[in-house]
Amino acid sequence: MKLVVVGGGSTYTPELVDGLARMRAALPVAELVLADPDRERLALVGGLAARMLARAGHPGAVRTTTRLDEALDGAAVVLLQLRVGGQAARHVDETLPLACGCVGQETTGAGGLAKALRTVPVVLDIAERVAARAPDAWIVDFTNPVGIVTRALLDAGHRAAGLCNVAIGVQRRTAALLGVPPERVRLGHAGLNHLTWVRSVHLDGEDGEDGGGRDAGGDVLPRLLAEHPDELAASASLPASFLRRLGAVPSYYLHYFYEHDRVVEELRGSRSRAEQVADLERDLLAAYADPALDTKPERLSERGGAYYSEAAVQLVASLLGGTGDTQVVNVRNGGTFPFLAPEAVIEVPARITSSGPVPLPVPPMEPLYAGLIAHVSAYEELALDAALRGGVDRVAKALLAHPLVGQLDVADRLARDLVAANRDHLPWAA
Repeated sequence: MKLVVVGGGSTYTPELVDGLARMRAALPVAELVLADPDRERLALVGGLAARMLARAGHPGAVRTTTRLDEALDGAAVVLLQLRVGGQAARHVDETLPLACGCVGQETTGAGGLAKALRTVPVVLDIAERVAARAPDAWIVDFTNPVGIVTRALLDAGHRAAGLCNVAIGVQRRTAALLGVPPERVRLGHAGLNHLTWVRSVHLDGEDGEDGGGRDAGGDVLPRLLAEHPDELAASASLPASFLRRLGAVPSYYLHYFYEHDRVVEELRGSRSRAEQVADLERDLLAAYADPALDTKPERLSERGGAYYSEAAVQLVASLLGGTGDTQVVNVRNGGTFPFLAPEAVIEVPARITSSGPVPLPVPPMEPLYAGLIAHVSAYEELALDAALRGGVDRVAKALLAHPLVGQLDVADRLARDLVAANRDHLPWAA
């Protein structure tokens, strides 16, 4: 089986390789191809990847290439993990909106829109080349903003699913708090990408009860909120009292909405995440250059993307094997959320089949959540339209629809500024 990683020169890649090595029984990769336009990074990351597989006794071959079409020939799966414009563009995404009093963040708000504008056309071009070179291949998108990018891929008719590491991270942390193996934990995780709430936590039983005297299938989230409020609050970056009031655990990205003004002030007084990551990447690449290094370095955990490898391997194995197991993915809404259009993309537990993920029913979303989901989903539709057809007016319309912007003057100013700052990556703005 041939697996292609587009953006294979990313410092993330050793995390994926670590998962492929540890989970080779689930996903026997014969050839791992890392494709990237940056030859220097490819050489460093590819060298480490080969040493990691060799150390693990993995028989798979690692190949690197700057020629995408060559990489794609015969692929079974193509994993997308690219960043158009690199950390320099991300820095603009995170800092430019602050001048307008808006959150600067790479996946949501004005910064997330800028990333979508740069990314969607590139991803769709890659997907067309996948369709030509490997028509039966699955495209798994890990590139942010995942919801918008996945919608673009599905609208264009590609075999695609969107993947985020937030759900598996919550599952692993929750299992640790409960003192049980992760596979016993099932989350009532629902919403949009980076806009989700965990409204229940269920345990699969071993002897009819979970060890705490409760039914094995019972919801243990109330117990978690009572016994581990500080840990859950820290993961959400929100007050424990607020989580108890909700009776749910919002994703970390909800703090940009629920405490917007406080976050803006914090961001104005700190280095951007892009600057921090750029420094970290220099250190990681220097480490990768050491021919004695054959495991992922500890500092890679600072890069983000925890459990990315496990999530990716599980999803790919299930798509290829049609296992029918349940995983949290980004998928068409269908009728899951009746207040959204069927073609919207949502993030929920889904049954993974060889024909693609099928969303499972979820309990009705409370108005507090449904309203925000509908609001952001409408923005995502307008953001995709702007990414596909271009135009400052379309960018401004998307910003006006976003709950973190939503003001006429601010939307118009940000639209002009974002387009000007990203001109080199937007052919229609040249």
